[in-house]
Amino acid sequence: MNTMQTNVKPVKHFVSLDTLSLEEIMSMIEESLRYKQGDLPPLFDGKTVANLFFENSTRTKNSFQMAERHLNMQEIPFDVTTSSVTKGETLYDTCKTLEAIGVDALVIRHPEAGYYHELVEKLNIPVLNGGDGSGEHPSQSLLDLVTIFEEFGTFQGLNVAICGDLVHSRVARSNASVLKRLGANVVGCSPASWWDDSMGLERKELDDILGECDVIMLLRVQHERHIMGDVFSKEAYHTQFGLTVERVERMKAGAIIMHPAPVNRDVEIAGSLIEHERSRIFPQMKNGVYARMSILNRALGGQQ
Repeated sequence: MNTMQTNVKPVKHFVSLDTLSLEEIMSMIEESLRYKQGDLPPLFDGKTVANLFFENSTRTKNSFQMAERHLNMQEIPFDVTTSSVTKGETLYDTCKTLEAIGVDALVIRHPEAGYYHELVEKLNIPVLNGGDGSGEHPSQSLLDLVTIFEEFGTFQGLNVAICGDLVHSRVARSNASVLKRLGANVVGCSPASWWDDSMGLERKELDDILGECDVIMLLRVQHERHIMGDVFSKEAYHTQFGLTVERVERMKAGAIIMHPAPVNRDVEIAGSLIEHERSRIFPQMKNGVYARMSILNRALGGQQ
């Protein structure tokens, strides 16, 4: 009888920060910042990644592509419009096909919340969630954590306000959960019709908390997910709920502005504030490359 044990490493999917310990999350934050300082991991020559984006993306897709190039990985081109998805092929069958031909990891954005549950149970290569409908956006959340930690050196006791279209925001869902786990005080600011009780946040008015917050985290108004009648005019939303020039003047000393982008200028934030000295919107994007390098390194068996 063969009693030999085979050491099969578990597949390191990255689908939700809720599946990671705080130690793992902090390790990835610190790793990302080391990469930013030029301390890179061993390169992944010969490793292949397919980026499957079933929803439009500029930042997330290109950020993953840049991270893959920094790590010397090869991207296997995938275009939804010319794939067998247009013939009715299921997401699982598409992914299983890519696994069968030798792809080492899959980065997936899909309009269905929780699309990854079947995949992580059946695939033997890592699934990296690039956003699932209105579910979660763990790689955006990680880059946000990197940006906050780089600024403050801690999460404990920070006052964070997540403001805007909460009910449709996968970014808000991911950040609300992980920031509370890391010791931050997190509240939400939102029109009543866009509020989501499932996030477990206390609802506040932005004007009431401006002077207390260390981080004002704005959310894009996701017009494509709204039904008719559940909308504001741009001017009305900006006046009532947006970060105006006047509101910035009342922010706490040292507080920062964040936004996952793309930005609706003069809706959730005044256009003149996007590159304000308090804004970290473009630094977030830069940190996104290093955060996604950390995600890829973890998924493909690299060292932290």
